[in-house]
Amino acid sequence: MVNNSMQSSPRKSRRWLISLLVLLVIAVLCWKFWPAGSADKAGGDKAAAGHTGRSGMMRPGFGGGTGPIPVRVAPAVKGDFPLYYKALGTVTALNTINVRSRVGGELVKIHFEEGQMVKAGDLLAEIDPRPYQNALLQAEGTLLQNQAQLKNAQVDVERYRGLYKEDSIAKQTLDTAEALVGQYLGTVKTNQAAVNDAKLNLEFTKIRAPIAGRVGLRQVDVGNLVAANDTTFLAVITQTQPISVAFTLPENSLDTVLARYRSGAKLPAEAWDRGDTKLQATGVLQSLDNQIDVATGTLKFKARYDNRDQSLFPNQFVNVHLLADTLKGVVLAPSAAIQFGTNGTFVYALDGDKKVTIRQLKIGASDGDNTVVTEGLAAGDRVVLEGTDRLKEGSEVEVVNDSSEVPTSPTEHLQGKSAANPDATTAEKAKKGA
Repeated sequence: MVNNSMQSSPRKSRRWLISLLVLLVIAVLCWKFWPAGSADKAGGDKAAAGHTGRSGMMRPGFGGGTGPIPVRVAPAVKGDFPLYYKALGTVTALNTINVRSRVGGELVKIHFEEGQMVKAGDLLAEIDPRPYQNALLQAEGTLLQNQAQLKNAQVDVERYRGLYKEDSIAKQTLDTAEALVGQYLGTVKTNQAAVNDAKLNLEFTKIRAPIAGRVGLRQVDVGNLVAANDTTFLAVITQTQPISVAFTLPENSLDTVLARYRSGAKLPAEAWDRGDTKLQATGVLQSLDNQIDVATGTLKFKARYDNRDQSLFPNQFVNVHLLADTLKGVVLAPSAAIQFGTNGTFVYALDGDKKVTIRQLKIGASDGDNTVVTEGLAAGDRVVLEGTDRLKEGSEVEVVNDSSEVPTSPTEHLQGKSAANPDATTAEKAKKGA
């Protein structure tokens, strides 16, 4: 048994070795005689596609395309540029009043509806007046009593003066009577003050609106006992006409705004909704803070709005577009044509009709669609909007779309766009719709 096992093991090993050699020979033959035509063709196609692309034309920037480069151009124009600054603002009521009772007692009536507009002096609520009516009667009674005593003392003084002239009484008796009159005069004044105080407390049982505005939600119900100047107020009144918006501007934007403000100019301030798509109100810059916040490097401003349509609510967030200035007769270039390189800002401008040249620029404010050019372009110069990735100095081009229609009024074309708002086109459409 042992000999047979030892003999079968070498046989199995030889069989595995022969099978492995056969598979190796087959693999070598397949590799050697596999058809090469399709692979060569595919490789050639890939190599060609690497230079020509799917359309068969040369890829941009690779290889030797000798034809003119198609571009789209537009002209630089001359006009007025409204310089807007944009900031996030918070609507703030000019006055906010917490309505409290000035006397204590039971709340018996409420005369307002939650959210209603009220005028100054309108009756809002009533405290039970009966205790204060009784206090007034008591004060008036005391006053009458002391007035009668005063009158009697005054009659005595007149009588004593006649007797003193006849030398019928001593001078001390007359002096005592006159002093008593003075005492009663003081008492009557004190009583009169008590009467006035009682009348005032009785008037305070009728709680009236101190300002005109909108009443908030009621905080105390009828039947509750309230105390004088209680911490729990009856309601809150906010003055919403007019209303203000508080916002901040960075200190590097203050020169133009402060110069116009100090000259007495009324700077328009537009309030747009939180999405910056709808114009809600138009007002003017009203006031500014007296110091810059060192933590943020900003200065606080307030704009005033009439808010006749109640479109602005206190504590609402809005986007403020402040018209700081209008630049007159400046050169405006499409922002899409402005390029930025290692040598600074430049554009590709048409040199004739077939070639382009690089123009180095100095630029100013921008509204996202148009940019003020202070140096490097003149009105009427045509600049490349699309196709700049294949251009260089002196490149031959073919103009496929020339946006040479100059707006009749560049100011109207730019109206409503913010210098700090890249979505000014959407804002312009929304403003026109409003």
